[in-house]
Amino acid sequence: MNTAVEEKPQNPSAKQPPKFVIGVRVLEQIKSELYNPGDLKLKVGMTVMINTQQGLKMGVVASNKVLNFRKDSNETRVLRIANDNDFQAENRRQQIEEKARTLCINKVAELKLSMNLSRVVHQPHMNKTIFFFTAEGRVDFRQLIRDLAANLRHRIEMKQVGVRDEAKVIGGYGVCGETLCCSTWLPDFTPVTIKMAKNQGMALNPSKISGVCGRLMCCLQYEHDNYKALIKNLPRVNSHIKTPDGQGRVLKNEILEQRVVVLLEDASVMTYALDELPKPQDSQNHENSRKPEHSQKP
Repeated sequence: MNTAVEEKPQNPSAKQPPKFVIGVRVLEQIKSELYNPGDLKLKVGMTVMINTQQGLKMGVVASNKVLNFRKDSNETRVLRIANDNDFQAENRRQQIEEKARTLCINKVAELKLSMNLSRVVHQPHMNKTIFFFTAEGRVDFRQLIRDLAANLRHRIEMKQVGVRDEAKVIGGYGVCGETLCCSTWLPDFTPVTIKMAKNQGMALNPSKISGVCGRLMCCLQYEHDNYKALIKNLPRVNSHIKTPDGQGRVLKNEILEQRVVVLLEDASVMTYALDELPKPQDSQNHENSRKPEHSQKP
């Protein structure tokens, strides 16, 4: 007699990656994050409530449903479409943040603290307000915390952040006219050095190579490897080289065009393509052939 094998039912509680995801942008932020819409019928522009690392937040649907290609992911589900109670709670939160900001700015000036308040975040679910600030060094803000706690009647937390991290949160526009890379798509900060600007032939003017945060622009690193390869065969600036028109001194390298601007001995300035100039090893061999041979000592 054949016995049928019973199939074990799948565990409905097991988390499965969503088939579709949507982009939701938290209020006052530029970058959107992927969320699981669940069974909600959402359209772009609708206001929804989502869970974040900072607690319950209000966000705006920024993109329609798209197929989820990340099968190993588990996006957070959108809780609900925002209702009147949510909008009232959001207004209360903004009023508390504005009151806390004004109070903190006045207290910092009163205590003469060397710090700059950048933003204030109130977390109602934890009955806490976080004050983000930037400063050159360490700041003794113990008295400031006591004064803020006595006036606001809830927990106070002070967080010192770097200028790059603060620019990422606040957002803005760079000299290129586009929104800041750090606040839109750049996942992490990596070291940027002045050598990157030198290799790209940029004028070392702080206003030209610095971002809105006051540090070197992150975009200097994007094409650094390409420039590093392009300048490998170019002569150094101020070095003396041989040209088809005689000896000369290198004034400038046009890196992308692979051309060299040379000041000749007759005070004329000429521009040569790299392939028009003798290779360094050829010049070295030519110089070696002119050196007299010396007999070795016994």
